[in-house]
Amino acid sequence: MSILLDGIGELVTNSPAHGDGPLGRIRDAALVVDGGRVAWVGASGLAPAADERVEAGGRAAIPGFVDSHAHLVFAGDRATEFAARMSGQPYAAGGIRTTVAATRAASDGELRANLRRLAAEALATGTTTIECKSGYGLTVVDEARSVALAAEVTAEVTFLGAHVVPAEYAGDPDGYVDLVRTAMLDAAAPHARWIDVFCERGAFDADATRAILAAGIARGLVPRLHANQLGPGPGVQLAVEHGAASADHCTHLADVDVAALAGSGTVATLLPGAEFSTRSPYPDARRLIDAGVVVALATDCNPGSSYTTSMPFCIALAVRDMRMTPDEALWAATAGGARALRRDDIGHLAPGARADVVLLDAPSPIHLAYRPGVPLVAAVWKDGAPPTE
Repeated sequence: MSILLDGIGELVTNSPAHGDGPLGRIRDAALVVDGGRVAWVGASGLAPAADERVEAGGRAAIPGFVDSHAHLVFAGDRATEFAARMSGQPYAAGGIRTTVAATRAASDGELRANLRRLAAEALATGTTTIECKSGYGLTVVDEARSVALAAEVTAEVTFLGAHVVPAEYAGDPDGYVDLVRTAMLDAAAPHARWIDVFCERGAFDADATRAILAAGIARGLVPRLHANQLGPGPGVQLAVEHGAASADHCTHLADVDVAALAGSGTVATLLPGAEFSTRSPYPDARRLIDAGVVVALATDCNPGSSYTTSMPFCIALAVRDMRMTPDEALWAATAGGARALRRDDIGHLAPGARADVVLLDAPSPIHLAYRPGVPLVAAVWKDGAPPTE
């Protein structure tokens, strides 16, 4: 059954071939959905007949957000740690082990309930595609169940056994690297599309990162990388070297890192929620964009350093604190995220795309940054299904 979504005040297609400017804007627009896909976009007065008509009431419509970096399989929270940081204590990655202990102790049912709660929360704020990592189990059994649970809510599952070295391997980090790239990878790979490594001081160095990525690639997983978050390091260079889909965080970059990203197919995924929550310097998005780097925005939702599922919040931070324009931030949160997941069926609303549409209680998507913290998402269509009351 075809559905005409009519009376759209401003439609962003993210396709310059379908609308004005880089974002493909169409004012006084309409969109036809058929079979879960976009069948037509254009001016309202030119809309073809459809089986059903839905009135948008002058609201703006944008592609569903694509959150390409999230950690949703975990138990517990770290509110006390957050309060300590806000009182002046510095951020360090070691707090991950607190969540590891809680996650290992949780049942599948408890982990599933929290995962589904967070996925529903993200959908309600306009996220129609979300990536989900493991990384809070760090045993063969717990990493395998983490990726299996993640696969229940998304096809974009990432094996992150190389998050940190768990306490029981503190005296044998090489032994843990061997476990990650053998038995743990064997158990997790059937449920995952991606492999990731936290390449950072206090986590995994360049040699360990290379070994783990090589093993994942050999098993058919595509690399992505936590890179250059806490300080300068080899992460970005390793991401480009391995043809990673994305290098995530990119907070501390040298000129050679920016040049490497600009000359590669690796997306720089920026995670401003982490800087907000840790009072750390924000990535310089302006520097990356001006150099020709493809930039994505994502939430980094996790209980320690960025406990938010809100892409609108990240857009507002990117515009205010990372020197992105509202148009650049919107593109990065939709089409940029799709690039980071190597998907061409999402992140835009050209004919043939998945009909993932977000209606905003605003005349323009500029309001996502202009009215931070206001719940502007009026309705979310995922795979062409109209929202239910």
